[in-house]
Amino acid sequence: MDLHLDHVTLVYPDGAGTLTAVDDVSRTVPAGTTTALLGPSGAGKSSLLAVAAGLTPPTSGTVRVGDAVVNAPGTRARGAARARLAHVGLVFQQPQLLGSLTALEQLELTAVLRGERASSARGRARELLAAVGLEREERRLPAQLSGGQRQRVAIARALMGAPDVLLVDEPTSALDTARGAAVVRLVTGLARERGIATLLVSHDEDTLGDVDARVHLVDGRLAGSPAAPQLVP
Repeated sequence: MDLHLDHVTLVYPDGAGTLTAVDDVSRTVPAGTTTALLGPSGAGKSSLLAVAAGLTPPTSGTVRVGDAVVNAPGTRARGAARARLAHVGLVFQQPQLLGSLTALEQLELTAVLRGERASSARGRARELLAAVGLEREERRLPAQLSGGQRQRVAIARALMGAPDVLLVDEPTSALDTARGAAVVRLVTGLARERGIATLLVSHDEDTLGDVDARVHLVDGRLAGSPAAPQLVP
C-alpha cells in the first residue's frame, strides 16, 4: 500500500508563540519505492517522520496507508500504536538493540511484544536475518557485530510485522560512505522485493544512489512548495 501525507502541519508551542515544525507537507510514497527525505538540521525531517509513524499527532492534515487513516489531529496514543503495529516498521538513527540478546533474539522479542510465541516466530526471524545478509550472525550479541551489522539487525527487526510502510531515520549517520551506501541499497532492495513504501531520512546524498526519489525539506516545507500565505494585520 502507498503512504500518503496529506497537507500535514505540525505546530509546537514556543514560549509565548508557536513554532511550525512541519508546514503543509503533501507527498505520496508508492508501495515498493524508497523516497529519501533530505534537509538541513532543524528543517523538520524528524518531526515529519514522527507524524508519519503516528508518534506525534499532526496539528492538521492526515497520514494514510492505502485508504486507512493512521494519524490525524486528535489521534489518541492507543489508536496510533495499533495503527503503527498493523502498518509501520521503524528503524531509528541508533539501532537500539538490547545488549544481552542475540541478533535472532532481538527479532523474536519483537514478535513476543506483538503477542506471538518466540518459537513460532523463529523461522520468520531467521528468514529476515538471511534477507539482510546475517544468517551466520544470528547468535552474536550486539557488541560482537559491526555498526553496519547492527543497523541490518534493526532493519530486519522492523520487518518482523510485515509492515506496509517502513520509516528509516538517518540509518547511515554512524557509518562511512561505503557502508552507508550498502545499508541504503539493502533498504531499497527490500522495499522493492516486499512492496513496502519506504521513507528514509538522510543527511548524506552520497549514499543515496539506489533510492527512487529525493525530496528536500526546508523550514518545514518541501522545496518547491509555495510559501504559506502571510496574514497582514
